[in-house]
Amino acid sequence: MKKIVLLFTCLFGISAFAQIKVLKNETLVEIGKDNSVGLYKKDDRFTVNYQDLNTANLNTFRSFSFQNLNKDVSGLYELIANGFIDTPESNIVLELPNDIIELHFEKNYGTPTVQFIQYINKNRKYVGKSQFLNKKQIDKIFGKTSGKAALYEKPATTNTIHNMNTQQGAGQASSAAPVSSDNRKPRK
Repeated sequence: MKKIVLLFTCLFGISAFAQIKVLKNETLVEIGKDNSVGLYKKDDRFTVNYQDLNTANLNTFRSFSFQNLNKDVSGLYELIANGFIDTPESNIVLELPNDIIELHFEKNYGTPTVQFIQYINKNRKYVGKSQFLNKKQIDKIFGKTSGKAALYEKPATTNTIHNMNTQQGAGQASSAAPVSSDNRKPRK
């Protein structure tokens, strides 16, 4: 009887730990970020994240994504930069695979600004709006000030972490303690 109880205990313990699965870490590369708006890259897909000012809950973040097929990221930057120079009469409408984005240009205190207006799932009922951004902020978001604009055309690089234990297989969680580099004398 004790063996049967022990067997069930072992099986239960194994099934409880089998529910946890280690997933592959997604590699997002931050191109640029300013306040609540950021541009990120994963492989050849670019995502703009922003805090939605159109909702009562200010903790709502939205995003829209697109592929960089025909240098679309550079094209979007140029479209916005040209809008700062010569303000368009009406919003510039962009159709993405899942959403419709409007670039709304407006002068705030004499400074030209742009706002992303997103029609989520191409539905005019669900609208997200970013904060107004000036030229300096757009340059920062698109990585022009940090030099990360060069990542538009390059494939995303992954940061590899080397474990001290080389026998550990890929995808397994590490239980090794962090290695300290300071040279202290042992206590007496």
